[in-house]
Amino acid sequence: MTTSTIRRVRGRRVWDSRGRPTIEVDVELASGVRGRAIAPAGASRGSGEAVDLRDGTERFGGQDVMMAIAHVNKPITMRLAGRDVQDQQAIDYELIEMDATPEKSKLGGNTLTAVSLAVAQAAAAANGVPLWKHLAQGREVTLPLPEIQIFGGGAHAGQRVDIQDFMVMPIGAWTFSDALAMVAEIYRAAGDLMRDAGKIAGVADEGGYWPLFASNEDALEMLVRAIEKAGLRPGSDAAISLDIAASQFGRDGRYRLALEGRELDRDGMAEMLVRWVDRYPIVSIEDPFAEDDRIAWIAFTKAMAGRLQVIGDDYLTTSAERVEAAAVDHACNAVLLKPNQAGTVTETKAALDMARKAGFGTIVSARSGESEDTAIVHLAVGWNAGQLKVGSFARSERMAKWNEGLRIEESLGPHSQFAGFDVLPFRRPAAAGGTR
Repeated sequence: MTTSTIRRVRGRRVWDSRGRPTIEVDVELASGVRGRAIAPAGASRGSGEAVDLRDGTERFGGQDVMMAIAHVNKPITMRLAGRDVQDQQAIDYELIEMDATPEKSKLGGNTLTAVSLAVAQAAAAANGVPLWKHLAQGREVTLPLPEIQIFGGGAHAGQRVDIQDFMVMPIGAWTFSDALAMVAEIYRAAGDLMRDAGKIAGVADEGGYWPLFASNEDALEMLVRAIEKAGLRPGSDAAISLDIAASQFGRDGRYRLALEGRELDRDGMAEMLVRWVDRYPIVSIEDPFAEDDRIAWIAFTKAMAGRLQVIGDDYLTTSAERVEAAAVDHACNAVLLKPNQAGTVTETKAALDMARKAGFGTIVSARSGESEDTAIVHLAVGWNAGQLKVGSFARSERMAKWNEGLRIEESLGPHSQFAGFDVLPFRRPAAAGGTR
């Protein structure tokens, strides 16, 4: 038995940022070294993503995870005991084979995610290096461009506004620390403006302000004002990114904007988004259409060529196969990467590799139900994803991740590199027909 041999895998119930049960896993090695990870949970979920295993009993509204923990403590620990923790791919394939369902419903996507990430952490610890360095395997890395929520909506804020995330991207920053400082000023300015206008109803799931707007476009107006109040230039220092999460209110090519009391067809939805891009400094839109509206995705991405990052989240669900199909269709030009959508680190990396092959932008993302776990920051850095989305600039489960990025930047010293604005796919010649 070598020092990197798995001795035991142990699961326990912990609590996420919504106060709901989730699963934490320890992978213990023969050397005594341990890796630990916590599974997140999403509110807005694509139909193709791995499903959480929940007990479905009366306790905690059916959300308990005791069955998932039992899977970890018995069959999974028995299967993985004696395996070399350094062979991430083989271990992940073992987990996939044990589950043997397309949606990870037998063992649970939450179970597999926590185990897979804990394996990666244990492998890094066995090598005496942080996770990002273990993943980079000697390659140079860059700190990612942050995408940070200012206003929350959709499923993250009781559907108070239809659009799920109104975010900023500090495109004028030169370093990761500079990027966070810029967003801190914008977040503070937005809060001041919202309080003065009497439009704050609280804080949404991911830490952004829970707004009281009369229309979705009011949020865009306020976001531009917040950038300006922070002493920054909209479109030069900071730009806007939107997560429409259109599957939450769209189906069969029809989109119901409840806040405004109107319904749009796919052409009307596209026209609204194009008008917003023309009027506001928007550089990125995630899930602009429902996951079943392939026609709209293809037409919109073509119309926005060279102007906009079009991200697939519910549309792609961190699936290499779906990314490949979207590349063939030219249905988007970027992918959101969420380990718990795929189920394992290996499957997440496969989706990233396929996206790179297609010239897509890659964004590692947290979920709305999060914890103190900072693994996704290490994935973004170690894999050179280029972009990172973890929520807003408030709440400790979010700030733990932004602060971890600062520590990584500091550890790299004065020669650390920052991805910056040019990481967006429409800014790269190979991905945008040579235009910049």
